Amino acid sequence: MSNNLESLKKFTTIVADTGDFESIQQYQPQDATTNPSLILKAAQQEEYQHIVDQAIANAPEKSVDSVIDQLLVLFGQEILKIVPGRVSTEVDARLSFDTQGTIAKAKEIIGLYEASGISKERILIKIASTWEGIRAAEILQGEGIDCNLTLLFSMAQAVACADAKSFLISPFVGRITDWYKKAEGRDSYTPDEDPGVKSVRKIYDYYKSNDIQTVVMGASFRNSDQIKALAGCDNLTIAPSLLDEMENDPSELKRVLSPENATGMAPITMDEATFRWEMNADAMATEKLAEGIRQFTADGIKLDSLIQQARQQA
Repeated sequence: MSNNLESLKKFTTIVADTGDFESIQQYQPQDATTNPSLILKAAQQEEYQHIVDQAIANAPEKSVDSVIDQLLVLFGQEILKIVPGRVSTEVDARLSFDTQGTIAKAKEIIGLYEASGISKERILIKIASTWEGIRAAEILQGEGIDCNLTLLFSMAQAVACADAKSFLISPFVGRITDWYKKAEGRDSYTPDEDPGVKSVRKIYDYYKSNDIQTVVMGASFRNSDQIKALAGCDNLTIAPSLLDEMENDPSELKRVLSPENATGMAPITMDEATFRWEMNADAMATEKLAEGIRQFTADGIKLDSLIQQARQQA
């Protein structure tokens, strides 16, 4: 019997937004994404303690950074046993304004995957959509390492990512909506007036209007109505709770976005000065990007502490 999730899969690639293997197995997505917050949550669960222990044992340098890299890749390896496509593995958010540091860390992560027999074609390196992060992605893409540009909240970021030939972008629907709810004193929006939905629709339209090959993957959903309003987007990365809700909704989902409906938006010129000006002019994008980097950094630090404690107990 059909349901929301099955009908969505007909025109959108479903990506699981979790580090929990059981959830990924249950919903059978094409790909999966992780981030420091998701890995921290998973690493604190008893059923994944063996992965933490293995990361500590595998790390040749025994430094916390080395163990974290091993942990990210071990989680990625397990996920790739379940999904047929790719897994996104995130670079440390503390490198968000360090182009060369991001490149070096990305290559370390790819090297660990390849050493375990997993080709780089199954990995997306996840990088924050700062100017420096986008420049790192441009270099990595040129060397055949595909990137997922995350924490994306604005057209300026989307245009810069497209110019850098990023493999994929992750515009954050729910976080945009959160900001506007607070700024406008709103409790809710209809799907068509939702600021997060409108932002992704505009980016999708721009990409399809200009034959940009970068994949648009809507992310950070607060409710299933936001997902339904973006049905037809290239990819959507969805948390297990919302996957469950959609799987249990027997109604047929209609396609909303398609390349054929692109409006023919004109190309936008984007250099560093324009990018920084546009970001400065967009309070929402500036605040949410900074907040996202701080949040992922805080969870990265908590993960460091978790590893240190585990090493002491080992």
